Amino acid sequence: MEPTPGRADERRLPSGRQVTLAHAGCSVTITEVGASLRRFQCEGRDVLDGYTEDEMCTGARGQSLIPWPNRIREGRYSWGGRTEQLALTEPEKGGAIHGLTRWANWRLEQLSEGAASFVHTQHACQGWPWVLECRIEYQLDDSGLSVRTTAVNRSADPCPYGTGAHPYLTAGTSSIDPARVQVPGGVYLPVDDQGIPTGRRRVDGTAYDLRELTVLGDRRIDVTYTELAREDDGRARVHLEGPDGTWAAALWADEAYPYFEIFTGDTLPQEDRRRTGLGVEPMTCTPNAFNSGEGLIELGPGESHTAVWGIEPRPSGRRG
Repeated sequence: MEPTPGRADERRLPSGRQVTLAHAGCSVTITEVGASLRRFQCEGRDVLDGYTEDEMCTGARGQSLIPWPNRIREGRYSWGGRTEQLALTEPEKGGAIHGLTRWANWRLEQLSEGAASFVHTQHACQGWPWVLECRIEYQLDDSGLSVRTTAVNRSADPCPYGTGAHPYLTAGTSSIDPARVQVPGGVYLPVDDQGIPTGRRRVDGTAYDLRELTVLGDRRIDVTYTELAREDDGRARVHLEGPDGTWAAALWADEAYPYFEIFTGDTLPQEDRRRTGLGVEPMTCTPNAFNSGEGLIELGPGESHTAVWGIEPRPSGRRG
């Protein structure tokens, strides 16, 4: 049973309290654990390939990624003359993945029928000797869903910072293969067997060129795109459309996100969830940015950073 819009559910569930927002035939559900986006529906159809309330989140579905998205090689990096060693949260690849806050309990700060905000303080821990004050705001309105992520450095020293999000879009089909996708990136970052970028390549003439709406087919993708083409409102958009054009959605990101990770889900450990949704991950920096520095943000004491992304559902399949 889904909770009532604008109210918090007190049951003890794998992802904690469930908060549901509603507006004009659409609803989203956000969880206490990670302040994660578990579910998004419009006109009775799923916009996200999410998970049920009695399941634990898998594949990072709908999670926000703070203070880094994607991977850090061997969980090790140097900053301020010190070498830090993070816990290896992706042991099969020998790395640290998707930050520190996605399994934390976030506190619901404000709630109305169409908006909610969550806060969390990330204290110092293994490999992370700083304190971050984090806030995620969800708003559901006529334009769809927007997600605003803000972090403030509450430490005495500067810290490295990046953020991202990990929703999976669905085209209303059991597999994403027949869906059509458009990714506005002119460059992709090839990776090694640990998922760490090894360089930059133009997408021209490759299977990664999705700048025009294209049937996804059997493409296996788990790479970062950059040099994103932006529309007149400054937003970059990834479009996913059902094969018959009757259901479509666009995930957009503001200029704070110069990168999209696109993931077709082929390597998910849950075989029944592979290629059921398209991971579209806005990121402020590249994978392994704590070492490469590409896109990495330095937050001074008291400084804050804000980034905004969102999803525009289009049940008619029309753009505009």
